Amino acid sequence: MSDSMPHHKHELVLFHAPQSRSASVLILLKELGVPFHLHVLNMLAGENRQADYLSVNPLGKVPAVMHRGALITEQSAIYIYLADTFSSGNLAPALDDSLRGPYLRWMLYYAACYEPAVCDKAMGWVPQDRIVSPYSDYETVQQALIEQLREGPYFLGERFTALDLLWGNALEFCTSFGLVEPHPVIMGYVQRVANRQSFTDVKAEDIKLVALHEAENHA
Repeated sequence: MSDSMPHHKHELVLFHAPQSRSASVLILLKELGVPFHLHVLNMLAGENRQADYLSVNPLGKVPAVMHRGALITEQSAIYIYLADTFSSGNLAPALDDSLRGPYLRWMLYYAACYEPAVCDKAMGWVPQDRIVSPYSDYETVQQALIEQLREGPYFLGERFTALDLLWGNALEFCTSFGLVEPHPVIMGYVQRVANRQSFTDVKAEDIKLVALHEAENHA
């Protein structure tokens, strides 16, 4: 690992591996503009499967966040926590905002339906019974997304929120690698969101980290 654990209990720490799901949380933190410590793991060297990190997340997955002595894992949970803690009313609709319910719906839709559907499709797994499938089927999941984005320009219409950072990063990745079809509605949305400075900065930083890890592995 790039540094030692543990960190100060009041420090905000992001456990990050370049070009992974944790990139979206790094994007969010840059948008929030709050100080944090970046704890980088070299997944090429299997650091995410070593005992130190497994004590943080037994699944060996990133992202994970430590803040005020509390551990938060799962991408959507981290997004909800950080946006509420540091940007409630701005990137996150407040509890009494009429958009709070739709905001939570689409935040959890990504984790509960969209990512499982895309991953199953990539592996060639097709639900044999829509009744027991947690996401029905890929086509239905995809069409619901397209219909929501069609209202645009952002996930909640004119309101830009943390949702757009999460989905913008995910959809850019999925369409770039052919995991999701480049539907015009999706591509238009990606173009609007992924050209933000936070996306550009994280991509550039991750490229440098990957090169560093590759060099370390061949040293």
